[in-house]
Amino acid sequence: MTRMGAASALLFALMLGVAHADTAVPDLEARRAALNSLIKEQWDYTMRNSPEWASMLGDKRYNDKLSDFSQAGIEADIKASADFLQRFEAIDTAGFPGQEQLNKELMVRQLRQTVDGARFKDWEMPLAQNSGIHIDLPMIVSAWNFETVKDYDDYILRLQAVPRLFEENRVQMQKGVADGLMPPKFLIPQIVKQCEDMAAHKPADSPYALPLKKFPKTFSAADKARLTKQVLAAIKKDVAPAYKKLAVFTKTQYLPHGRKDVGMWSLPDGAARYTFKAKASTTTDMTPEEIHQLGLAEVARIEAQMLATAQKLGYSDLASFNKTLKENKALRPTSRQNIVDLYQKYTDQMYAQLPQQFGVLPKAKVEITEVERFREKGAAAASYLPGSPDGKRPGRVMVNTGDFQDRSVIGIETTALHEGVPGHHMQISIAQEIVGLPDFRQQGNYTAYVEGWALYSERLGEELGFYKDPYSYYGHLQDEMLRAIRLVVDTGLHYKQWNRQQVVDFFHAHSAIEEVDVQSETDRYIVWPGQALGYKIGQLKILELRDYARKELGDRFDIRKFHDHVLGAGALPLDVLETHIKEWVAGEKKVVASQ
Repeated sequence: MTRMGAASALLFALMLGVAHADTAVPDLEARRAALNSLIKEQWDYTMRNSPEWASMLGDKRYNDKLSDFSQAGIEADIKASADFLQRFEAIDTAGFPGQEQLNKELMVRQLRQTVDGARFKDWEMPLAQNSGIHIDLPMIVSAWNFETVKDYDDYILRLQAVPRLFEENRVQMQKGVADGLMPPKFLIPQIVKQCEDMAAHKPADSPYALPLKKFPKTFSAADKARLTKQVLAAIKKDVAPAYKKLAVFTKTQYLPHGRKDVGMWSLPDGAARYTFKAKASTTTDMTPEEIHQLGLAEVARIEAQMLATAQKLGYSDLASFNKTLKENKALRPTSRQNIVDLYQKYTDQMYAQLPQQFGVLPKAKVEITEVERFREKGAAAASYLPGSPDGKRPGRVMVNTGDFQDRSVIGIETTALHEGVPGHHMQISIAQEIVGLPDFRQQGNYTAYVEGWALYSERLGEELGFYKDPYSYYGHLQDEMLRAIRLVVDTGLHYKQWNRQQVVDFFHAHSAIEEVDVQSETDRYIVWPGQALGYKIGQLKILELRDYARKELGDRFDIRKFHDHVLGAGALPLDVLETHIKEWVAGEKKVVASQ
């Protein structure tokens, strides 16, 4: 704490009516120490309870463990969250520095959301075609750091624990059958195939064998031989049979009970369930109807821009232009590597522009890699995997190169900005590098903020003169259209009771998005209700705040300072971000007034 901060805190405490300075300071400092201690305790609990995530962050204390997904473990976690919530709420933060007050506020919001959401029993639908332990676990193996022999020995223990974790998932799925908490029936065969394919791998070809391909050079031949033998044995004796057992259960006992209707409205307490999801994703109190109408308005606005672009290229309407896009082979990637190379090109191009837009740049590097082949069928066109806070693992933009001949290159430039710089990589890396920010805020993840920033980054590219190729610009508009469509179809599915074909038809009516993406995006919204709402709502809020700051500060507005303040406190709920930016603007105006 700075001297100025201490003086301000003491003055604030005296203004609140504390009688004597000699009692106020110890009380204030004791309360601050109590909050910081409790934050650390809660983070340690989170790492212990989420050992896979801990390993991704470079915390190796629980490297030999996998999560506890038993009913007892789930109930204990809910109780722990409720206990932490009560303890945090009991701390009086009067007189605390602003960021420390915010620490408590954000933690309380996070814990309350966990406790309030427990009634929906989401854990009873643990698997989907694009998420779940069956595909998440092999994916994150590549994100774990293997440096020592102990790291490998711990990993072997983890592999041996896979049957236990899979069985706990199976038990929860069985409970879901009983409680009517089921994914749509038509998607379940994809889960079965994913499990069957993983079980069919030869041990050496399994994604779980990846660490054997990157032994540190310092390892002895004897250690390499022993570890290779034990890892492959665990894959053969523990991992593969667990996948096979889960596949058989899912196909024979789970699939027949899959739900017929795709919307969340068809689940128990469906309306409240979706409202909760929408609020969590957007960090706003917007109703599903308000979100739906906003989406329709954004679709109309962006569609007008797309039409103007098509007309400049000599086409009178979007339908005829979109048809030529599908037929133009020059807009197709020539190979898997061609896709990777284009992402790298546009990433390098943006790196050169960053100093003009940001005062603070991330130290962490980013690399472009391909999505693993075992999950490319259900994966998005690209996604971001954060680097480790210690910098040992760079951030990764993971691009889907599967079915490359059926993909288009026109959206790659805008997606590169979204996933890499100045999008996810920049925002997440800067948050992890903020000195003094608690771990839970460095790793904070509010969808509307994180995805809103990434979508804002795409717009920033337009303002910086990117998308010089008109087809690439059209691809940029099309990607923004995708986010607007999401507001319409997500609420359509889960609030207005649309069926799947209505979503596909809306996509086709308002975009030229590739069929492979239309299908995977539609299925994504079905199994991740509400998640897709955060992108557009977050982007619009950041643009609104930038317009506010520019109007209030006039010629004194500095885009670098604005961006630094948006990113400088980690991920925030949108209402908190608004307060944060408006306080910065007020401070800047005071500086001007005093000069």
